[in-house]
Amino acid sequence: MANSGEKEKLKLYSYWRSSCAHRVRIALSLKGLEYEYIPVNLLKGEQSDPEFKKINPMGTVPALVVDGDIVISDSLAIIMYLDDKYPEPPLLPPDLHKRAVNFQAASIVLSGIQPHQNLGVIRFIEEKINSEEKTAWVTNAITKGFTALEKLLVSCAGKHATGDEVYLADLFLAPQIYGAINRFQINMEPYPTLAKCYQSYKDLPAFQNAAPEKQPDAPASTS
Repeated sequence: MANSGEKEKLKLYSYWRSSCAHRVRIALSLKGLEYEYIPVNLLKGEQSDPEFKKINPMGTVPALVVDGDIVISDSLAIIMYLDDKYPEPPLLPPDLHKRAVNFQAASIVLSGIQPHQNLGVIRFIEEKINSEEKTAWVTNAITKGFTALEKLLVSCAGKHATGDEVYLADLFLAPQIYGAINRFQINMEPYPTLAKCYQSYKDLPAFQNAAPEKQPDAPASTS
């Protein structure tokens, strides 16, 4: 049930370890929205199944089915849709400067980091070159992005990325840092602002509930 009291049947196509899907799960949790979780196993190639391609021709997760049969299949588009339709709590601050910082932080993750660690990209690099080059590629992308994020947020961070309230930047930071630490063994010591934010997310139920290891398709060894 939505915070507004309006009921809407939502279906989320997700994969437990996808950072893009992770962002959307946080948004859904923050908004107090119930949804049906439909797993798409990326390692088994289920994203390329013809039936799933009917849902999302790009063959990626997340995809959210809303209003019965409308599909939104980009994490930022989904989050903005949810924020427009269910405005409490707001995911963008009223201050225009902080709002711009939130969009900048989200963009750095969305276009500057995550695509470079995407499963398809790193598999391609490993197959065409070698696993060492794959690791170097991912490490370079995350390091470059985290360095930029640290400089962007150091002067405006509070408990969270742009103050003491949770906003859009936090939805993008939490999954990215989770993946950097748990998938790619990135040392967070050079990024104290990001590390502080990440610690703060561990105290928030909406972030805890959206964690990869809490998802129904997560392997038992991760819980």
